Amino acid sequence: MKLAGKKALVTGAARGIGRGCALELARAGADVAVNDRERTPQAEATVAEIRALGRSAALIDGDVFARPSCENTVARAVAELGRIDIFISNPAFSRRAPLLDYDPETFERVLHGTLFGGFHMAQLVARHMVERGGGGKIVFISSVHARIPYVQSVAYNAGKSGLNHMAFTIAAELLPHRINVNVIEPGWIDTPGEHATFGDDAIRKEGPKLPWGRLGTPQDIGKAAAFLCSADADYITGAALLVDGGFCLRAAGG
Repeated sequence: MKLAGKKALVTGAARGIGRGCALELARAGADVAVNDRERTPQAEATVAEIRALGRSAALIDGDVFARPSCENTVARAVAELGRIDIFISNPAFSRRAPLLDYDPETFERVLHGTLFGGFHMAQLVARHMVERGGGGKIVFISSVHARIPYVQSVAYNAGKSGLNHMAFTIAAELLPHRINVNVIEPGWIDTPGEHATFGDDAIRKEGPKLPWGRLGTPQDIGKAAAFLCSADADYITGAALLVDGGFCLRAAGG
């Protein structure tokens, strides 16, 4: 229970990596505000699972791609939990297409969702943390795409690379306030979005070919987030943590 008594806000927490983070924070003792764009059965199920673990949970629907909604989301989270000690930034939108055919409006939307949503929420949460004092933990969910220029992912690659540098800059600015700001770079994670993109058969076939013999799970990312948000990671800030089962080492023959 390394996070006992802590209050956390997780965006995009209805499914996939966001859900994994919300549940692992709760297992470590935190009460959690679950944010997703809409009040869906999946979001309600995440809240129910957190409560079944004996923690308090609140469902806060809101589009974190839009500033007014971000402001409302943070205000509601503070009202529900009393304060925010931990923030997991997990907004993302991705569409794959060749560069020569890539729709400019889609490019802007991917960057907006990946980068702008992270900025708005982090700024608002950081202001709250600075005002109340006592430090805090902010974790951005990035990707191995920040390191590897995958084809047909020009917008997502750019967005995640920018997200990393933005997070490091935020970490530097928040040093005087003892707010730890770090990044997690997941590899290939078994999420509903990946199944929708690649199909169930491809996911099943490709997993055993990866260096670790499987795709990662949302729980893998959630456990890393729980560590970074605990006192054990007090001396870690401005860092990018690969959680990829050796995915980035494939070229080395791993």
